[in-house]
Amino acid sequence: MSRGAMQQKKQAPPDTTNAENFYYVKQMQSKTPVVIVLQDGEELHGTLEWYDKGCLKLTREEGPNLLVFKSYIKYLYKQEEA
Repeated sequence: MSRGAMQQKKQAPPDTTNAENFYYVKQMQSKTPVVIVLQDGEELHGTLEWYDKGCLKLTREEGPNLLVFKSYIKYLYKQEEA
């Protein structure tokens, strides 16, 4: 490989951007009501209390608080956007 070809090779993007963590922290700090849509279409309403690598804790007014595995989540959005 020529020297010019080596200089043009792009670096791989980082494995993590921390965007997901930033989003969760922002929603937790502002106590933003969110809707979590599960893989089967069920919707859970509440606020995020904490998160870790594998799950989210959803605090709800109607019903018990829930620990939701991220692998069961289809998507999440702010309730005001509904």
